Amino acid sequence: MKLANTDNPVRAGWLLEQSARLDAAPYLSGAYEARKLLERLPRTEPLKEVTRRGNGIFHAGRVSRRWVSSPEHGVPFFSSTDILESDFSFLPYIARSVVKENPRLTIEQGWTLITRSGTIGRISYVRPDVDGYACSEDVLRVVPRSNKILSGYLNAFLQSRYGIPIIVSQASGSIVQHIEPSHIADLPVPRFESDVEERIHELIQSAANLRAEFQSGVRAATADLFKSAGLADLADLRWHEKPRALGFPVEGVNANSIRASNYDARTGRIMSILKSIPHRTLGDICEAGKLGSGSRFKRIEADPNHGAALLVGQKDGFWMRPEGRWINPARAPREIFADDESVMIASQGLPGESALICRAAFVTGNWTEYVYTQHFLRVVSGQPEFPGAYLFAFLRSEAAFRCLRSMLVGTGPQDIHPVLRAELPIPLCTPADRERIANTVRSAYRDRDEADRLEDEALRLLDEAVRDAAR
Repeated sequence: MKLANTDNPVRAGWLLEQSARLDAAPYLSGAYEARKLLERLPRTEPLKEVTRRGNGIFHAGRVSRRWVSSPEHGVPFFSSTDILESDFSFLPYIARSVVKENPRLTIEQGWTLITRSGTIGRISYVRPDVDGYACSEDVLRVVPRSNKILSGYLNAFLQSRYGIPIIVSQASGSIVQHIEPSHIADLPVPRFESDVEERIHELIQSAANLRAEFQSGVRAATADLFKSAGLADLADLRWHEKPRALGFPVEGVNANSIRASNYDARTGRIMSILKSIPHRTLGDICEAGKLGSGSRFKRIEADPNHGAALLVGQKDGFWMRPEGRWINPARAPREIFADDESVMIASQGLPGESALICRAAFVTGNWTEYVYTQHFLRVVSGQPEFPGAYLFAFLRSEAAFRCLRSMLVGTGPQDIHPVLRAELPIPLCTPADRERIANTVRSAYRDRDEADRLEDEALRLLDEAVRDAAR
């Protein structure tokens, strides 16, 4: 049951504005409550007045998308879902010629991105390492006017408990909802003393910088692993530039599988290279740990303020902030929790090129507090000399991803073959190399957790400022 906020209760004037409606829906949506609270502030400005003149709120417009396989001829491209991810290493490349034809596709550091079609109101801040990337027309760009407002402060308000409900409430459409720039142009932006806004901006900007450090850290760890193992050729795989395996002889077929894709010649060459150097199999490393899917269980929803745990699924397991359901962990098996430094591999689904299946995520720090669906393959090292952080540095690579993709079985939703996945070769770097690589991953994830903490602090300061000013 949802109750009105006692700090901002329903007033008689609200009833009159809603034609004396006595049902709860208009007053509990969040948008109406937020707008009425903002009206009590001594100073607000319309969003259009604090954004760039002329085109401060815009989308790119429809384009004919042409995809390429190499960064030399393409620009990394965000879909409306990609802007939520924490690791941007797996973005597709849109042709540079398309971006040249429509420069509005390009995004810049400090902008705020808002999903505008389908699921409305998901928000992301353009961090420094993605400056110049391209982004879908399904995402609104909000460009702050530098002499009027700080970019981090504007982003904090738009993603706050006051900004998001109002943005979402402006959606139109009966099937696929959407918003246009004009729909949010008059959104009231609260203004405070410069020191308050500067502090909030600094926190958001520091969080963005730390997330950029996280990105460079996990990439550096993977590159270091392949270099240390003598596998420089696999570090930049260029999968789509390799000839497709349309017909090839196979030797050593056994009862484990007679599916052609499990013997793909391209991944066969990768496996041969991995086996040509000192290695251990994934099954051997995880023999005393875990290499299997989680338990199926009934979800019993619960209140996050009363012992509930956030259930993370395959989709939001790769986002900066998960948005799963809150469930009662006491009514579920213990296996829904993940040990520190577990690697979670999305293992069930359909293998489209943009699908998540076989992508690897790393559980440490704050993410050990969450619980995870059975659709993840749990990879837990049973040998201290092969820490989970080291395994993740390899399993997040394109080479490991393609090998795992070649092990899929099933006709509808597919899964990773239990025998084949145990045979995946893991490069055997020296102990010093393994420790260095693992520490790089750990440092990157500490940066990510700190970024989340700073962002939460910024939103807390904004909330305090709004409530203090509204009294």
